[in-house]
Amino acid sequence: MSDAHILIVDDDPGHRITLDTIIKSWGYDVTCVGDGSEAVERVREIPVDLILMDVRMTVMDGLEALKRIKSYNPAIPILVMTAYSSVESAVDALKSGAYDYLTKPLDFEALKLTIERALEHAGLKAENRELRQKLGRDFDVAHIIGKSRPMQELIDMTAMIAPSEATVLITGESGTGKELIAKSIHHNSPRKERPLVIVNCAALTETLLESELFGHEKGAFTGADKRREGRFKQAHEGTLFLDEIGETSPVMQAKLLRAIQEKEVQRVGGEETIDVDVRILAATNRDLNAEVAAGRFRHDLYYRLNVVTLHVPPLKERQEDIPLLAQHFLSWYVDKNRKDIKGFNPGAMDMLLRYAWPGNVRELENAVERAVILATGDFLTEKELPLSITQAVAGSGHAPVSPSAKMKHPKSLEEIEKNAILEALAASKGNKSEAARILGINRKTLHNKLKTIAK
Repeated sequence: MSDAHILIVDDDPGHRITLDTIIKSWGYDVTCVGDGSEAVERVREIPVDLILMDVRMTVMDGLEALKRIKSYNPAIPILVMTAYSSVESAVDALKSGAYDYLTKPLDFEALKLTIERALEHAGLKAENRELRQKLGRDFDVAHIIGKSRPMQELIDMTAMIAPSEATVLITGESGTGKELIAKSIHHNSPRKERPLVIVNCAALTETLLESELFGHEKGAFTGADKRREGRFKQAHEGTLFLDEIGETSPVMQAKLLRAIQEKEVQRVGGEETIDVDVRILAATNRDLNAEVAAGRFRHDLYYRLNVVTLHVPPLKERQEDIPLLAQHFLSWYVDKNRKDIKGFNPGAMDMLLRYAWPGNVRELENAVERAVILATGDFLTEKELPLSITQAVAGSGHAPVSPSAKMKHPKSLEEIEKNAILEALAASKGNKSEAARILGINRKTLHNKLKTIAK
């Protein structure tokens, strides 16, 4: 980053000139000012990549200037210089956000290395910010895959409630993508810069879940060798996603209700009350209405969670989304496994469309990943699909390749091809580019075949 712009802040003119000359010789752009107040003003006027600042100055000292600059733009790395190698001033500077400190007289080789390291660190932080922004875009509701009517309604509702502070209950069978909906809500909410903390309530015993959610004090139970903050505290000012909330015990439900209602928690074994500001998202594959009626789920917690309900439909109710999802997973795992696979052959896609998908989208993803790993040709075929799928389709009385197999007399290859093309067009709702991808051919080839069919 030799084109970086460095601001030198020092009230000693001779030292300023020396630093200006040396740092420019290293290939950096340099601006010099004589006191902390000038530095604060200059940072507001021009882009600065790094600040090298003396601690002791008359008009405004370096520590005060550092605090003001950090409050304005915390991303700028600041190196402080002091003529006194006192631990106190160095610690104060680091506590206030300085990247590092150097003592006068400066070791210029050490200064050069420290500048390079600070700029590299700042660059990595910028990359991480860009990555977080990209992650937010990737979880944009527009990236939820599904053109079926139930999914479009879900996407519209998700987009509508994401900017609010509403508690959301996400329902649906296992594997439908409830967690993806929760991530989309968080990453499109005002809390997106704060943590999204995910807790699987079904994966922990009641005791462990309480400690996980609320934290514990040292010595609270066997093995608690130090204080631990809970997930509520970790999610402060962010979002807490309670997955499989229907699996919690009545005792835990009561504690959750209090935490959500009072916006405060207590660590296990502690007496201190900790204020928490979290948005709650919860998910379940159970019918909580039925659970409430059966006395297994608290009605007051249910009403507290059920401010807005989003239902994620099972894959069998959104069959037209299967080709889109399959192609999405194919692209992902082809890239991940560095393979060159063009698409699905008609028989394989026919299998995917006929299968009932009890494991929903998660099962489809696993099936495509397995097929990609096993594939040796340019297209995924029926033989690469799991036996659970091929046998279930065969056992259902449906033909594994195409509807023509149900005929008493086999059809010609031309008729089979025509059926495959028509099925692909139906699955893609007439989108020729998507139909071509399903069939594993390019759009021009599909166009030519359609002209042949039309004759």
